Amino acid sequence: MNALRLERAGAAEAARLAALHAACFAEAWDAASIARLVSGPGGFALIAADGGGDLGFALLQCVPPESELLSIGVVPAARRHGLGRTLLRRAAADLAAEGAETMFLDVAADNRPALALYRALGFGDMSRRARYYAGGVDAIVMRAALTDIAVRDGKGS
Repeated sequence: MNALRLERAGAAEAARLAALHAACFAEAWDAASIARLVSGPGGFALIAADGGGDLGFALLQCVPPESELLSIGVVPAARRHGLGRTLLRRAAADLAAEGAETMFLDVAADNRPALALYRALGFGDMSRRARYYAGGVDAIVMRAALTDIAVRDGKGS
């Protein structure tokens, strides 16, 4: 990877965000939906890119003192290099600057890489939503203090 850039994104970048979402997930969100989300109250996005193009994104919503990670993804070729962790840490810093103290998210119970990342960054399980995702997969609702996300080394300490 070349020099990594993390940039805030808004409705003007909705097409880029939709393309990233499609590169990361089988059921992609469209540009119009993403534009509404990021231009709505408390909505914002981050894009991670390098000289070779866009590598990842995070879509969030902030209503202090709480925030929510709505979606995060890293393109397959850039996975397993810490980019998800980098996006979450930057998101935590941005959200804290906006007055948030905690971040919530939900994740498919069978998504082991995501669960490992979230737990390493201090997220704890709060509840479970039965058959929430397509195919009947449960969702695990998680929560972390933004200060925990910022100080964790990504290895659970």
